[in-house]
Amino acid sequence: MGEVVQMHFTTVDYVIFVLLLVASAGIGLFYAFSGGRQRTTQEFLMADRSMSCLPVSLSLLATFQSAVAILGAPSEVYTFGTQYWFLGCSYFLGLLIPAHVFIPVFYRLRLSSAYEYLELRFNKTVRICGTVTFIFQMVIYMGVVLYAPALALNAVTGFDLWGAVLAMGLVCTLYTAMGGLKAVMWTDVFQTVVMFAGQLAVIVVGASQAGGMAEVWRKANNGSRIARLDLNPNPLERHTFWTLGVGGVFLMLALYGVNQAQVQRYLSSRTEKAAVMSCYVVFPCQQIVLCMGCLMGLVMFARYGEDSPLDKGYVQTNDQMVLYFVMDVFQDLPGLPGLFVACLFSGALSTISSAFNSLATVTMEDLIKPHFPNMTESKATLLSKALALAYGLICLAMAYLASIMGSVLQAAFSIFGMVGGPLLGLFCLGMFFPWANSIGAVVGLVAGLAMAFWIGIGSFVMRLPGPTPVPPINSTMSPLFDNMTTTAMTTLVTAATAKPRPTGVEALYSLSYMWYSAHNSTTVVVVGLLVSLITGPMKEKELAPGTVFPVLGTLLFFLPERYREKLCCVTPLSSKPKDINTQPYQMAKKDRNGAAYCKEDTVTEDKEAASDKAQTDQEDEAETRVIQPSCQLTAHTVQETAL
Repeated sequence: MGEVVQMHFTTVDYVIFVLLLVASAGIGLFYAFSGGRQRTTQEFLMADRSMSCLPVSLSLLATFQSAVAILGAPSEVYTFGTQYWFLGCSYFLGLLIPAHVFIPVFYRLRLSSAYEYLELRFNKTVRICGTVTFIFQMVIYMGVVLYAPALALNAVTGFDLWGAVLAMGLVCTLYTAMGGLKAVMWTDVFQTVVMFAGQLAVIVVGASQAGGMAEVWRKANNGSRIARLDLNPNPLERHTFWTLGVGGVFLMLALYGVNQAQVQRYLSSRTEKAAVMSCYVVFPCQQIVLCMGCLMGLVMFARYGEDSPLDKGYVQTNDQMVLYFVMDVFQDLPGLPGLFVACLFSGALSTISSAFNSLATVTMEDLIKPHFPNMTESKATLLSKALALAYGLICLAMAYLASIMGSVLQAAFSIFGMVGGPLLGLFCLGMFFPWANSIGAVVGLVAGLAMAFWIGIGSFVMRLPGPTPVPPINSTMSPLFDNMTTTAMTTLVTAATAKPRPTGVEALYSLSYMWYSAHNSTTVVVVGLLVSLITGPMKEKELAPGTVFPVLGTLLFFLPERYREKLCCVTPLSSKPKDINTQPYQMAKKDRNGAAYCKEDTVTEDKEAASDKAQTDQEDEAETRVIQPSCQLTAHTVQETAL
């Protein structure tokens, strides 16, 4: 192999990179010293529940459009072709289900943390299990997502490795700790624009140098990179229509349905309608992101054909190849390489800032507030800021660990991917199956995590001695489709080789990474239901109102009511299944863990439901605005009032 070729940045490129950092920090400082000045936990962690649809939707998009994804998608399409494009089919259900199932449940319960739901539905033990699993997942991930792109950039351009890591980490920590969720979301909006601009510049310049988009498509077609519809149902095949279009739905649900970083954005919306609308706005944006990643891969193929820089030894990993391509295309255009690097690190910034903020929220709401219910608002806000700062420093420590561990980087990505499916299963178990109890939930989660680690580690080990080497640290064999949950699964699975069809346990280890989330979440639900039935299923009257979505009651509408009662399918939302969609949730009122709510919340939801039924949207929004300010009470305030 040849030497890794380095192409160096100009002063203009560095200036653009610095401007990105300055603008991001500026937005954070603006929200630190304007408005309510982040004096309450409600403002710092939940943006005062006042965000409109546009920043919420772009922030939803940016959160999981990591730098690893920006580098992964083009190299996937360059290497394997456009089969990956069919992932766009999974976005339909992957965003519709969160919009009409998860958002209504979470929003109407007026939660701050998604894991608060687990206590309302099960008990405190399940909530803590979910919270600890999430913290473990995010802490391991966030250092890697910062370090991996910096390492690739350093290898290709000589860009100072720790200068980039420290600059990004410290700036991100600064604006997250000072400006709260508002700063995180508005910087996400800015960074999304930068990401689009950087990728679009590469596609436009690269395509024009290759002779136009028609020529790019022709070369890709001649090189067998334009994939046809593959309807092979075999779950061991890495990418088919079914693995991408159906398996991808579960990956999307793990991200957009129950991940705290996304749930927090839904809950920061001004109204439930704004939260639902943000899901609809994300849909075309996701398709554009997917399209741009695939087009960049095709432009790369038009430039290099089968003779890739990786084969020539100019670079060592797939994502370095994307950076090499960008530097090659822009070599006579100073400033544009800097724009792409700004695009790349916008992906990293938006992901880790969301990680800091969501970690601070779950630590505060799930682990600290329950034990200190009488903490003053000013102390709680100060502690939340300290937590965001602490997680920022932990991120830098994790980046350092990633640098000295080398190949363990891939395992860190893998651990992240393994946790998303079981957490999705835990929420589905509580939300869709009324008879599931807390013992079933804990045992199901443990079984799902055990299954995830068994398959993940098994497939990793199985590939070690084989003729195909394990992908290098940064090579994402599949592009993560802007997503945290699959990030490492993509690194685990190597390309299909001409081996005999695996059987037994080997077949399980050979499962396409796109099915991991579906397989692991199903494990949680099945085990959870079995254990619940053995240990005594929950009865209808034991359920906290508003914690079960009436999907079973709707599906089993043909059964007589007495049978539905025995199956625990008469949902707490309404005693009459036909009224399920028009009746509001009753607010779940519990004294524990800050889950007590003011009476006006219920009134608000009653009025919203009535106005929805009459299709008078304007009245609905007006009433919500009138009532909402009086409902911003914390749990201890409500309790003091009651006393």
